[in-house]
Amino acid sequence: MTAPSLRKLENDLNINKTTLHNWKKSRPKLFEFIIDSYKDKEMLKKNLNLLIQQKKILEEEISLTQQRVMEEV
Repeated sequence: MTAPSLRKLENDLNINKTTLHNWKKSRPKLFEFIIDSYKDKEMLKKNLNLLIQQKKILEEEISLTQQRVMEEV
């Protein structure tokens, strides 16, 4: 996972680059927490997308199986 760009952080947190640089120097734990949060968010989004794809595949399989069962009856 890559760290978010400073521009993205600026927009999302509504702060300027200078503040971000100051946090990085004077409050490294806060800055690291913010970066880690974005990485976690990105990973969760990917996992959610995978679950949505799996759901669609399962729904298609269920539909096909229902059609087969209806044809046999």
